[in-house]
Amino acid sequence: MQAIKALDAQDVKIEQFPYRGKMYEVKGISVRWLSKCGDDGHGSPEYGLRLFTAQPGGEIPIHNHFYHQTMYILEGTFECYSYDAQSDEMTDTQVCGPGTSVYLASMEPHGMKNVSGSEVGRFLCCIANVYEGADIL
Repeated sequence: MQAIKALDAQDVKIEQFPYRGKMYEVKGISVRWLSKCGDDGHGSPEYGLRLFTAQPGGEIPIHNHFYHQTMYILEGTFECYSYDAQSDEMTDTQVCGPGTSVYLASMEPHGMKNVSGSEVGRFLCCIANVYEGADIL
């Protein structure tokens, strides 16, 4: 067993995210890894739990990844974006506040922004690889 206080985990500022071979600027976002396990061979763990902090106006641009992810908004208000996987056109925008859970399937293009001009936002993000043919309960 491993137990840590979330705010004791190292807070790492994210500068860029890759998408389709190009690097996109990330604004006002940092992450603390609370747990991670395994290696998926693509630079990410097989499973992980992260605490994200988004400064006012902080934004994560369009991106995707192999793992599935579920985000749980703790504080703040976020616009969460979903994009068409072929055209990269935005297909959905939802405003999500505390107590909202957002699920994103593997390889689904997405992004989000803290819409507050003065309040910090925080969310937990759980990632896990689920392989075709695996039993899921």
